[in-house]
Amino acid sequence: MTLEKTVSVEFFYAGGCSHCAKARKVLRDAATLSPRVEWIEIDIGKNPNRAVDVGVVSTPAVAIDGRLVFESAPTAPELRSAIEDRIAKG
Repeated sequence: MTLEKTVSVEFFYAGGCSHCAKARKVLRDAATLSPRVEWIEIDIGKNPNRAVDVGVVSTPAVAIDGRLVFESAPTAPELRSAIEDRIAKG
């Protein structure tokens, strides 16, 4: 039996940021199309250490498997493509 790898997608946002709120819904919907995605939302005001660890300097930002991939909100197709690339690499 082969275990399928789960890909961790961290969405970094700032509370009260309207751009973050819009991006969050679109990106969450795009990311969770795959059952292999673990979607994690991180408010940088409540968890600044994680944002610093990953290298987030502005929001919204997206990390995949602990690596900052998008320093600003990607489009849904860009995010899906990055997730699919990560899954393909195993």
